[in-house]
Order: sequence, then structure tokens, then C-alpha cells
Amino acid sequence: MDVEAVRTFATAADLGQFQEAAIDLGVTQQAISKRIAVLERQLGVALFTRTARGAQLTIDGQAFLPHARELLRVAARATESVQPGRRALRVDVTNRRIAPAVILHDFHRAHPEIDLDIVTLIDSDLTAAIAAVHDGTINASFRVVTVPPSQLPDGVATVRAIDHRLEVLLGPHHPLANARELAPSQLAGHRIWIPGIVEGTEWATFYSDLAAAFDLTIDALGPHFGDEALMDQLAESADLATLVGERDRYLWPARYDLRRIPLRDPTPIYPHSLIWLQANPQPGLAELRAYLAAIRTTSTDSDGWTPAWTAR
Repeated sequence: MDVEAVRTFATAADLGQFQEAAIDLGVTQQAISKRIAVLERQLGVALFTRTARGAQLTIDGQAFLPHARELLRVAARATESVQPGRRALRVDVTNRRIAPAVILHDFHRAHPEIDLDIVTLIDSDLTAAIAAVHDGTINASFRVVTVPPSQLPDGVATVRAIDHRLEVLLGPHHPLANARELAPSQLAGHRIWIPGIVEGTEWATFYSDLAAAFDLTIDALGPHFGDEALMDQLAESADLATLVGERDRYLWPARYDLRRIPLRDPTPIYPHSLIWLQANPQPGLAELRAYLAAIRTTSTDSDGWTPAWTAR
């Protein structure tokens, strides 16, 4: 099985559009389509359904995706086993659209000489990320760390790296659509929908604490059909909103007229930390840590809110 075809499939599945996959992989959209077509012929099934909004996984595509990711991990480990001096800096993010992924793109542009591999772990909770850092599967991970340093494995270190200011995203029919900025307390009584929250994860803990602090109704019910489907519903709804980060990268048609409204007094902060193994010899890791330290801005208690367990 062609590893590049499998990589193309996994990237297209993550991004939801062949065009974005082409940009991410540095090839043409035609090349993406050809690779997917070859893989589909080899497997004897359709992996994607093409729609006006992009490409959605079929049932067979959903079944194949975790195995595809495992194939890519095995292939990467096989290559690295004989090329120890050429290992890429492998960094885990929970989503390729959110601030850590955007900042890693900035880091790559600032340090193009450092080979960078952005991955998304299948087991997406904090415990799995720490284990992957500890055993060397990845070099670093961006996570909200909900446990004290004393509970981390020996040699695993964390530092608060990105203070991600949250905004509310809503459609033109929402009663708050014309606000220039909002206080979190003004969202009380309005339905905030964040589909895809997984119980027991660090982000579930964060949003639970946020809801409790400001008496918010955060709804994670229902299947998550993707970001495009969420944008569709926000555009049509008069009572639905969601929360996004100020550097999250979401796109929607101009006719949707969606509004990103900053939250103030206080601003909820999603506190991403970098997790790494202190004994990890990857030279790019030190460069990444220095880069994050150089760009970091710290929110003060007066203008930002974080849960009580957040490490400063």
C-alpha cells in the first residue's frame, strides 16, 4: 500500500477538503484526487463522498481512518529507526484548525530548516498525550494540563505556552449579533453548542468549569458532523452560538455573515501548555521552546479568566 496515498487520505479526512489537503501537503488538488482514487481502487471501496462543502468520509472511510493513522505511525517509526539524525520534530495538536497548529505554522516559517511533523493522536486525552511524550512517540504535545506537576511521570515537563483568548461565534439572526464585545455573563441563558466534547478529556473539564463560573449553558449533545455543518447551523439559527479561539482558523461562505465577538470583563483563556520529555535530544525541540517563550504574552488576573487548577 502506497504510504503517500494513505497520508493523503488521512490529511484530507482531517481537513475535510481536498483543496486544503493539497495546500497542507504541498501538491496540486489533482494529485490529491489521483492518490485517493488509486487508494479507493486498491481497497475496492469509496472512502469519501464529495459534496459542495468538501469531502466527507463514507462509512468505509471512517472504518479505515484509524488503521491508516496506525500505518503512518509504523512507517514513520521504521524510517526513523535507520535515520536517527534526520528525525522530524513531531508535535501533537488536538485539532489542525486551532491556535497551536497556527502557531506551529508560524514557527515553521520562522525556522524552515527544522523538519516538522504535526500529528493528531487517536487517543486524544491528556493521559494519552503524556504517555506518547514519555515513550518518545511524539516529541511534544499542546494540551491543557489539569494535573499538578507532581503527578506527571519522571522527566516529563510542562510550561504554559499559549494563552488562547476565547470569542463567541454566532449568526446574524442571534440577538447578540450586533454587539462589539460581550462579557461572559451576557451569554447566560443563551445556548452555546460545542459538539464533539469528549467526557473525561481536559477540554471537557475546562468547559465544565467555564460553564459553572459564568452560569452558562454549554451543550455538547448530538453528533458532530464537522465544522462546515456547525457553520451552517449558526448561520440559520436565532439562538445558537459557539466558542472559538481568537487565532482559530475557520472559514465559511460570506453569505453566512457569521460574527466573531470578543469576550471581555473577563476574557476566558484556554491555557495551552507544551508537554515534553526533558531528556529528549531532538534539537528542534529547544528551538520550539525558545520560540514559544519569545512570543508568549501572559494574561493578568484583571483581564483574563482561567480555571483555578491552571498552571501559571
